Amino acid sequence: MASSNVPTGLLDVKNMDLNDSDTEISSIVMDCILMENVPVQWSDVAGLGDAKEALTEAVILPIQFSHLHTEEQIPCRRVLLIGPPGTGKTYLAKAVASQASNASFFFIASSDLVSRWMGKSEKLIRSVFELALARQPSIICIDDVDMLCLSRLDNENVRKIKNELLISIQEVGGNEIFVIGATNAPWLLDADIRTCFEKCIRVPLPEENARLMILKQHLGNMSGKLTEECIRTVANNTKDYSGADIVLVARDALMQPVRKIQSSTHFRKISSMCAGNEETIPEDFLVPCSPGDVGAIKMSWMEVPSEKLYVAPVTTENILESLSTTKPSIDEDYMKKLDKFMEVYGQSSLEH
Repeated sequence: MASSNVPTGLLDVKNMDLNDSDTEISSIVMDCILMENVPVQWSDVAGLGDAKEALTEAVILPIQFSHLHTEEQIPCRRVLLIGPPGTGKTYLAKAVASQASNASFFFIASSDLVSRWMGKSEKLIRSVFELALARQPSIICIDDVDMLCLSRLDNENVRKIKNELLISIQEVGGNEIFVIGATNAPWLLDADIRTCFEKCIRVPLPEENARLMILKQHLGNMSGKLTEECIRTVANNTKDYSGADIVLVARDALMQPVRKIQSSTHFRKISSMCAGNEETIPEDFLVPCSPGDVGAIKMSWMEVPSEKLYVAPVTTENILESLSTTKPSIDEDYMKKLDKFMEVYGQSSLEH
């Protein structure tokens, strides 16, 4: 994904000159910054049509078709993604990087800056921006950017991190460096951090078709064992769920046949259960059963040869049970705070 006009010596993070003799910083950049082969494709992101459109205009088009912009048509280079936890903000940022295929992509976790890399964080930020400048066009994603507002707790180290970030953003102004910030709690942003972003884009809870897509993606091949009506019922009944919540529903449903195996005290050969099954299943495979079933053999799952253990596909009962026991993680008070923030700042300039 690196720009073709970058000097060869700058392509090796560990060997490049970052104006810093600290080789550990170069190692950290290599370890925690994702620059190549971003695995998330645009089509992998379910729904989020408005957010995708806004990011296409702000980031993808200026990178892929820079000739479309004149001195008067200056693209928005600093975007803030806000929304509930689990809605895929950083996932979306990575998908943007895959769309802007000739750009380098850098990922900074703010939580790491204020914990794991405390004391080296300013150098790390400086190194990332220097490398992004050398490899432009570049996209820098800063996750949990609200973590850099802990200066309200009078934390001198965090203030230094924040100041270095603000200086770095200002210094690359006018270059092909695009900064995407992500936060679950935009109301925690202080004025300095908030106003360094030019546009605020809301990443909402998934709408019904997106929820359906998420379910099918994470149920995988097992979704073929469920009726379309069943999956749509689950999608229809997860209106207040985040994408991450829906993933939990799917994962829990997938685990239920496994849990049945773990708790079973008897197993039987599957031969009498093959009728109507689309799969070709060897007759000596074993499935959990009740002690009173014909052919039941008393044994634990640990006694079943691994190659003979059959895991049944997910059923309608499985996924509906998972839905009943997995509750949404986002409450009404949170959504009200988010709505209030958007009323003030919306998708336009944040310099209010």
